[in-house]
Amino acid sequence: MATKEDFYKLLNVDRNASDAEIKKSYRSLAMKYHPDRNADNPEAAEVKFKQIKEAYEILSDPKKRSAYDQFGHAGVDPSMGGHPGGFGGEGFSDIFGDVFGDIFGGGGRQRSNVHRGSDLRYNLDLTLEEAVAGTETKIRIPVLVSCNECNGSGAKKGSSPVICTTCHGHGQVRMQQGFFSVQQTCPTCRGTGKQIKDPCGKCRGQGRFQETKTLSAKIPAGVDTGDRIRLAGEGEAGERGGPSGDLYVEVRVKEHAIFTRDGANLYCDVPISFITACLGDEIEVPTLNGKVKLTIPAETQSGKVFRLRGKGVKPVRGGPVGDLLCKVQVETPVQLTKEQKALVEQLGESLSGSGKHHSPQEHSWTDGVKNFFDKLTG
Repeated sequence: MATKEDFYKLLNVDRNASDAEIKKSYRSLAMKYHPDRNADNPEAAEVKFKQIKEAYEILSDPKKRSAYDQFGHAGVDPSMGGHPGGFGGEGFSDIFGDVFGDIFGGGGRQRSNVHRGSDLRYNLDLTLEEAVAGTETKIRIPVLVSCNECNGSGAKKGSSPVICTTCHGHGQVRMQQGFFSVQQTCPTCRGTGKQIKDPCGKCRGQGRFQETKTLSAKIPAGVDTGDRIRLAGEGEAGERGGPSGDLYVEVRVKEHAIFTRDGANLYCDVPISFITACLGDEIEVPTLNGKVKLTIPAETQSGKVFRLRGKGVKPVRGGPVGDLLCKVQVETPVQLTKEQKALVEQLGESLSGSGKHHSPQEHSWTDGVKNFFDKLTG
C-alpha cells in the first residue's frame, strides 16, 4: 500500500498552524489545483485537489486533528477504528476482541442483518453568480432504493425471511481445525442469519433496486469550491430495511470571465486609457450586482488597486461582506495615424524639456541602474 503524504505538507502549513492559517492555505491550494484551472492536465489536478480536500477535512476538525497528531494516518483511517476518528471511537479491547473473537470463537458480538445504506457524492458545477447569490437546482442521481414491493425484506409479498438452517440465525459458523475452533461468516446467508426461500420478483431477493431519482438541492448563498451540502437520507437505501445513507453535494465553482474570487473578496482587472490615467476621470466598473462608478484620479499609474468595499461576497458561514478590488491597467494607444504620432512626439519633447520628472518610476529605475553600474566599476 502506498504511503500517504503528510497532511500538513499537503497544505503547506506547520504542525502548530492555527485554524485560520490552515483554512487560508486550503483555499489558495484549492483554487490552484481545481481541475477547471488546469486544462492541460485535469486528471492530475483532480488527484491533487482531492488530497488537499482530505487533508483539510481532517485538520479543520479539532478531534480528527488531535487523533492525526497522535497516531498519524491510522488515527483517522475508518478501517482502523470503525469510523472517521480512528482509535478515538473504540477502545483497544474492542478492536482486539473483534479480531481474536473471529479466529478463536471468543466473545465476538453478534452481527446485525440490518445495515445503513452507503453515502453518495454528487459534484455540482456552479457559476460564480449562482455560488454568490445561492440557487435551487435539480439533480439526477442513480441510487439504490428500498423495494416497495417487499418493503426491503427481499422476500416475496406475503412471505418472510426464515432462520438460516446452516448457522441457525447466528450469521456465523464454527469449524474445528485441530486444536482451534475457527469462526467464519455463514456461506449460506452471508452473515445475515436469515434465508429467503421465496424471493421478491421485483428486487430478486435483494431488498433494493436501482433507479434514477430527481432531487431539489437548495444551495445557500456564499458557497465556494470544496463546500458540501448534506441531503440527509438521500443516499443509498440500507440493507434489509436499514436506514438510508446521505447524499453530499460537493460544489465546484467555474472560472469567471471577469472576476476572480479569494474567500470573501473579488478581484478584477480594469483597462483604462492613457488619457484617463493622465487626466483622471470617472468610469463604470462591473460588480455582481450591476455597474458602479469608480473615480480614477489624475496621474494614476498602471497596477494601482482600488477597493470597493462591500461589493464582494458574503461568506456562507457568516461574517462581513467582502470587497471588490479593481486593478487598473493603462493601455498604450495602438494603430496611431501620422498626425497622432506627431502629437505624441510633441508631448514627449515638451515633457523632457520641462526639467521635471514626469515619469517617476522610470526616473527611479534609471537612477537605480546607474548606481548599480557605478558600484561595479568603482
